[in-house]
Amino acid sequence: MDVLITGGGGFLGGKLAQKLIAANKLGDQAINKIVLCCRSVPAKLSYDIANSCQIVKGDINDPKLFAKLVRKDMSIFHLAAVVSGAAEQDFELAIRTNVTATQTLLECARSVGGVKLVFASSTAVFGGANMPNMLGDDSKQSPQTTYGMTKAIGELLINDYARKGFVDARSARLPTVIVRPGKANLAASSFASAMFREPLAGADYALPVAPDTSVPLTGYNAAIGSLIKIHDLASELIGTNRAIGLPVLNVTVKQMIDCLARFKPKRPSLGKLSVVPDKFITQICATWPKKIDNTRAQKLGLPKEKNLDAIVERYIANYLET
Repeated sequence: MDVLITGGGGFLGGKLAQKLIAANKLGDQAINKIVLCCRSVPAKLSYDIANSCQIVKGDINDPKLFAKLVRKDMSIFHLAAVVSGAAEQDFELAIRTNVTATQTLLECARSVGGVKLVFASSTAVFGGANMPNMLGDDSKQSPQTTYGMTKAIGELLINDYARKGFVDARSARLPTVIVRPGKANLAASSFASAMFREPLAGADYALPVAPDTSVPLTGYNAAIGSLIKIHDLASELIGTNRAIGLPVLNVTVKQMIDCLARFKPKRPSLGKLSVVPDKFITQICATWPKKIDNTRAQKLGLPKEKNLDAIVERYIANYLET
């Protein structure tokens, strides 16, 4: 089988590709080829990705791109998107990239047949003044950001294309994923990685949100494992609600600060954290869910991180001690 990863040049796309390369199979099928579609090719590709994947540079807003890439009986992980902060600043781009391009991809998959597709959604689909303290997969969606709105539309498209039998599609509803290496992107949640990444590198960091901010999150290891597990799930196990929330750790920024402090004895050069509220980021974060119920995800066998310390320890081992 062939595998297509849109947003393949991003952090999660690259991690997913590495996992698939190592396994050399998806479900019970051997992988013939992995195609990474990305807007710009990363300056530094890992050796395994550079030598094991086909890299295709292209803008998913080009309607001809997917027609060239999508093939019968292919598996697709659709990760490409305009992220939260950027979507809030450019409505038209968010609609083109997150909605129109997603439907174009679904139509291409429908036309060739036999495609299984995993759509990367987000907990940003929730929000609103009446949002309960604890949310689950069946909670009402009232997104309060352009990004969340586009992801909610994507989930509805996935549901209907699956209901009609056009595409075996399912959505993975991702929370904040940490700890991401490299430079921060325009996602409002990028502080959740930066508050670990920068101090661990010896740099001070100014948090743009208050310590009592709630951040349901997971580590990149569990996130990638969940994407693959959601792909492999039998359709009848998913049912009519094709959007599956990933297992999360329901934490606050204060708990994240305390976690970082526990690494001070092993990292004496640890940078300092301060709080300098940013109104734009704070307003977006205020629309996020406070807590997410893990019941359905765990019943379906999706992996959950043990705790915050384990996530940070993995980041140190993978990126600071190599």
